[in-house]
Amino acid sequence: MTEANWYVVHTYSGYENKVKANIDKTIENRHLEDQILEVRVPLEDVTEVKNGVRKQVSKKMFPGYVLIHMIMNDDTWYVVRNTRGVTGFVGPGSKPVPLTEAEMRPLGIKTENVVVDFAEGDMIVVIGGVWKDTVGVITAMNYHKQTVTINVELFGRETPVEVSFADVKKTN
Repeated sequence: MTEANWYVVHTYSGYENKVKANIDKTIENRHLEDQILEVRVPLEDVTEVKNGVRKQVSKKMFPGYVLIHMIMNDDTWYVVRNTRGVTGFVGPGSKPVPLTEAEMRPLGIKTENVVVDFAEGDMIVVIGGVWKDTVGVITAMNYHKQTVTINVELFGRETPVEVSFADVKKTN
């Protein structure tokens, strides 16, 4: 199996989030979770001043571009290239070029592995975020996204939710 790399995809302006949603849906439908690992629209917090009022807003770092962490092969290339709103991969000619470690660093995307003290089947408590104080059993772990999946009772039924590694703690 080849290694996953980050690639840059060019999109129509304003279509970044739509492209991300479409690729995420295709990954789910075609079960490509092990090949297309993450789709990201990098955002940065900016202070805007309008009519004398300061306001923190999130803006796209690269309007018209989406970052994709994936294993490049004919299937993944085809899926991404033929997503509505995608105009193509960034790179010379038809061959996409992965981003280097140095290019990734300023984006705040870490590529090193993370070691955690919990595993699938462990009982955890959520210590931050929307699901704070929720207790659940880990049903899945995604090291690339650095998330765990737990089942939460929502509207009277079990619903899987993703929680960041940073927001969970193993219970004793």
